Amino acid sequence: MARQPMLKFVKVARDMPEKRVAEERREDFDEIYRQFADEKAAEQAGRCSQCGVPYCQSHCPLHNNIPDWLKLTAEGRLREAYEISQATNTFPEICGRICPQDRLCEGNCVIEQSGHGTVTIGAVEKYITDTAWEEDWIIPISPEVERPESVGIIGGGPGGLAAADALRRQGIQVTVYDRYDRAGGLLIYGIPGFKLEKHVVTRRNEQLEKGGVTFKLNCDVGTDITFQEIRETHDAVLIATGVYKSRDLGGPGAGLPGIVKAIDYLTASNRKSFDDEVPEYDDGTLNAEGKRVVVIGGGDTAMDCVRTAIRQDAKSVTCLYRRDRANMPGSQREVANAEEEGVNFAWLTAPKGFTGEESVSGVMVSRMRLGAPDASGRQKPEEIPGADYVEQADLVIKALGFEPEDLPVVWKEDDLEVTRWGTVKAHFQSHATNLDGVYAAGDIVRGASLVVWAIRDGREAAESIVSYLNNRSTAIAAE
Repeated sequence: MARQPMLKFVKVARDMPEKRVAEERREDFDEIYRQFADEKAAEQAGRCSQCGVPYCQSHCPLHNNIPDWLKLTAEGRLREAYEISQATNTFPEICGRICPQDRLCEGNCVIEQSGHGTVTIGAVEKYITDTAWEEDWIIPISPEVERPESVGIIGGGPGGLAAADALRRQGIQVTVYDRYDRAGGLLIYGIPGFKLEKHVVTRRNEQLEKGGVTFKLNCDVGTDITFQEIRETHDAVLIATGVYKSRDLGGPGAGLPGIVKAIDYLTASNRKSFDDEVPEYDDGTLNAEGKRVVVIGGGDTAMDCVRTAIRQDAKSVTCLYRRDRANMPGSQREVANAEEEGVNFAWLTAPKGFTGEESVSGVMVSRMRLGAPDASGRQKPEEIPGADYVEQADLVIKALGFEPEDLPVVWKEDDLEVTRWGTVKAHFQSHATNLDGVYAAGDIVRGASLVVWAIRDGREAAESIVSYLNNRSTAIAAE
C-alpha cells in the first residue's frame, strides 16, 4: 500500500464506507455498512490533522490513541495500527461498529469543528481490526507466567469480558458466570445483527476460551449457585451483571396482550438469528410480521426495535418520543438510518394509556410541547390540553430503558451496599465495593450506559483486582 500523507482534509472530503440501500438492507439482518477497501481506508485516515490537542482521544471513554493509529493506517502500517488500537481497547472491532461516534470521538474532531467534516474514525477502527482477524494477527491469550489466584466474574457482557481478557493476560485464572447460554450479554441478545453481526462477538468468546477463560453458562447466580459460593471459590469477584430490568409503563390497558418489553422482543429476534427454537416468536407474540407496530422511547434500544420490526415485515412502524428530535438520547445516525428504512417518528408525543379488549389495538397519545428546563437542564415535556389522539397498533414495544435488579435480595447478600437507584455502590476509580475482594463494573454501577464505558470499567477493575491480589500475596508472604 502506498504511503498516504496526512493533513489531506482540505483536499479530500469525508467519505464513509458504502451503505447498502434501504430497500436491500431492510430485507435482512446483515450489517448495513460495507468494508473500506485498503486504499479508501488509507485515504480517509490521511484526512486526520494530527492536531496538538486530540479532542477525539480525550472524548473517547477509553482514551484510544486515535491520531497514531490513523497515521499508521494512512502509511499502510496496519499491524502496528492494530497493536496501538488494541492496547487501550479490548474489542475495537465492536466499538467501531456500535459506538455513537457522532457523540464521542467524531463529534469532537477538530476538523469537524472547522467545517471540513470529521474523520471517519469508527469505520477505520473497524477496518483495522477486521483486517487483523483476516491476517491472523489476533491470537489466543498466552500469559508468560500462570498465577494460582482465581477471579470469578458474574456477567459475560462487555465489562465482564474486558476484565476477563485483562486478567488472563496477567496469568490469573478466570471463570465467567453468565445466566444465558451464550456469553456476550447485550452484544449477543440485545443489539441486532444489522449493527453487530454475531460472529464478531462469538469469535471473541472463542479467543477468550482458547486463552484459558472458563465459561459457566446457563448459570443464574442466586438460583443455580449462590453469591457466597462464588466468593468462597475465588480469590476475588467482579460483579458485571449489567442492568436488565425493564422500566415499565402504566395507564389504562397497560396489561393488555400485545404490549411487550424491548429486551424480550430483541432477544427473540436475535435468538432466531442463531436458529434457536423461540416459541414466542413463532406464535407471533414477539414477531412484528404484518402488524402495526408502535415503539415507545427515544434511545438506541428504541432504534434497534423499530429497525428490527421493519426487517420482520411489519405493516407500519411508528416511534413515539416525548421530546423533539434534537433532544432525543439516541444516535442521530441511527435515526437517519431508521427513517431511510421506512420508520415514522412522532416527535413530542407521550403515551397515556392503551385501547383494546382481548389484545392491544391502539395507544392513547398526548401531544407534548417543551417547557422550562428541569433539574437536568433539559426542557421538560408538557402535555398540550385537548390534543390527544389514538395511534393504531397491533404490537406495542416498550423501550423505556433499564434498571438494576435488587441484587442484595436476589443474591441473599444483605451486606452488599447499593445506591438509592439500586446500582451497586463501588469506588469510582478502583471499582471496589464495600465487601472485601468484591468489585463491580459497567452498567450495574453506572446505570444503563454505553458498551465503551463498560469496557473501560472492566479494564480498570481488572487492574484493581491485580493490585488487590498482589497486596494480599505480599501480606501472606510476610506472615
